[in-house]
Amino acid sequence: MFGDISGMMQKFKAAKQKVEETKLRLDSVLVDGQSNGGAVKVTSTANREIKAIEIADALLQDKEALEDYLIIALNDALNKASSINDAEMAAAAKDGMPNIPGMDLFK
Repeated sequence: MFGDISGMMQKFKAAKQKVEETKLRLDSVLVDGQSNGGAVKVTSTANREIKAIEIADALLQDKEALEDYLIIALNDALNKASSINDAEMAAAAKDGMPNIPGMDLFK
């Protein structure tokens, strides 16, 4: 019915390995998010780990504005990181999946 079960299991193992390798590689892919014309800049990995935050000195006097700009910059960086992560992980999983008729999981 499903053909070579052993071959499919090997492909699943290869897919899992490829996903793990992709996760490790995405730790080194950096994306920047910013707000207020770059006055607040956040750097994140594609695995959505914040690595750096830069804040212009002028914003240090206005706590409320700084908080708002931080939220915007963090969300910007994390949204970019999520887009990269989702695309890369889907590609890694798709490449390693066995061809099972009727189960086109990644269109």
